[in-house]
Amino acid sequence: MSNVPWKNVPTRRIDVGGVPFVYRELGPDSGVPVIFLHHLMAVLDDWDPRIIDGIAAQRRVIAFDNRGVGASGGAVPETIEAMGRDAIAFIRALGFKQVDLLGFSLGGGVAQMVALQAPDLVRRIILAGTGPKGGGGIDEINRVAALAYLKAALTWSDPRNFLFFPRTPEGKRAAKDYFARLKERTADRDKPISLQARRAQLQAIRTAGLSAPDDLSLIKQPVFVANGDHDLMVASSLSADMARRLPNATLTIYPDSGHGGVFQHHRTFVPAVLDFLAD
Repeated sequence: MSNVPWKNVPTRRIDVGGVPFVYRELGPDSGVPVIFLHHLMAVLDDWDPRIIDGIAAQRRVIAFDNRGVGASGGAVPETIEAMGRDAIAFIRALGFKQVDLLGFSLGGGVAQMVALQAPDLVRRIILAGTGPKGGGGIDEINRVAALAYLKAALTWSDPRNFLFFPRTPEGKRAAKDYFARLKERTADRDKPISLQARRAQLQAIRTAGLSAPDDLSLIKQPVFVANGDHDLMVASSLSADMARRLPNATLTIYPDSGHGGVFQHHRTFVPAVLDFLAD
């Protein structure tokens, strides 16, 4: 059992088909690992320590930078299908036969691809702040992101203030607390996201939004779907639609929250995830 918290856990590297992938691992040394799949424009240091540490208190946790993200090598592909294949290659390079997946936002789309492409590799799935391929409005990600970046530039703030949290007193408090938590790690921090990665990820999301829906009935694993009730990036109704189309899914919508609802409500989200994984 590793008691090292997220802010201090060392960054590791592994060769995946000739490309170096970086990752961090914490929690128990045994058991089915939970693989964290990160959001649009995120690197390792953008994971909320309260969620990572909370889940790692009982489960083996591995968070990684997919191809071309942060300090990982290569270039980010422009489809979520290719991102899924890269995630599968990473998991297999670590030698795992079965894993649980926790995908947030873009990572939720990648998690769906992993489950569809390698169903025997996946035991259980948590999908947060995400929706299905072909979901209405997801292809508008460039417009939504551009507006948030404009607001951020005008207010000298992080665009996630506008993308992840509602502009209510409670939402603003949650955003402030979230950004403070992201600063807890002060050494061995990840490389920032590159311009190529940003552009490729935006293109991948837009392409997914314009594509035909996947047959989610093929994902037989238990799935825990979570979102805020006012998500500007992935409409909460799309998360609900996805949950209905998954044959073994449960849905939780957190009140008075947005795309980052699981960060705002981490005190209830983490126990719910642990209960779900323990079933």
